[in-house]
Amino acid sequence: MKGAARLLLLAAVLAGALLLSVRLGAVRLGTREVVDALRGAGDPATVAIVRRLRVPRSLLAALVGGALAASGACFQALLRNPLAEPYVLGVSGGAAVGAVGVIVLGASAASGTVAVAAFAGAALSIILVLRLAASAGRTLDTRVLLLAGVVAGAFFNACILLVLTFSDAESFRAALFWMMGSFSGATWREIGLLALAGGPALAVLMALARPLNLLSIGEETAAYLGVRTERVKLAAYGTASLLTAASVAVSGVIGFVGLVIPHVVRMLWGPDHRFLIPASVLLGAAFLVLADVLARTVAAPVELPIGVVTAFVGVPFFIWLLRRRGV
Repeated sequence: MKGAARLLLLAAVLAGALLLSVRLGAVRLGTREVVDALRGAGDPATVAIVRRLRVPRSLLAALVGGALAASGACFQALLRNPLAEPYVLGVSGGAAVGAVGVIVLGASAASGTVAVAAFAGAALSIILVLRLAASAGRTLDTRVLLLAGVVAGAFFNACILLVLTFSDAESFRAALFWMMGSFSGATWREIGLLALAGGPALAVLMALARPLNLLSIGEETAAYLGVRTERVKLAAYGTASLLTAASVAVSGVIGFVGLVIPHVVRMLWGPDHRFLIPASVLLGAAFLVLADVLARTVAAPVELPIGVVTAFVGVPFFIWLLRRRGV
């Protein structure tokens, strides 16, 4: 099966996951009811459930899953580290400091204020890590970049614990659930903003696919073959970090997706980033949509944190895949 056919297969899987997500919930709907509701016909309650609740939630989960998976693939190539993932450079820590800070001050966890504060915190983290890495030399050493991210992440985690120490029980619970990730407050505005940011970012990552192939081998080899390594590293780091920041701002911290989905694609179809990035987007989107379905239904009426579901479902599957592939 060639690359285009594989991408079509993954797109079909994503479409099926989205349909399943819209159908399942506290009120189960048939495919016909979903189609009618999307057209604005049928029972008004069903139309409201589909168009105001389930469709925005499903689309946001797909966008976040695709963004995190693409960012993970980029960071793994940039850092040449199989354990690299979207949060390794402190983006999630900075976002969490901003979000937790405004929640403790009284903002609702589902409000736009929290999303803005989270994005601002993530952006601050990106700038801080980049400045720390740049101060170590004229070139952007990816080893120093990784160390700076780890140090910044540890500092932000300490800030989070300090803020939570002085919070009341209600704020503490709201902040904790935000950090575990959720799509319960999905809105069309968030979908539009994430799509607006994610489209150009993914286009940039696709343009960097060939240089990332060479960088994953080694910087000297890439430079010898004509890659402007410093520009590529800076563009890849900035684009993937901003994509991660936007995702965290609208959904909270959702682990596992950006770490493992790119590895799954590599093990199944190879490491070429010209295929790896779009395939990771589609597979990551489908995976997170299905994980959200489980989060809503497996313990209904209680909704599980999405980060818990991604780990409980994804880790056994990844272990099985590793054993099957003999890795």
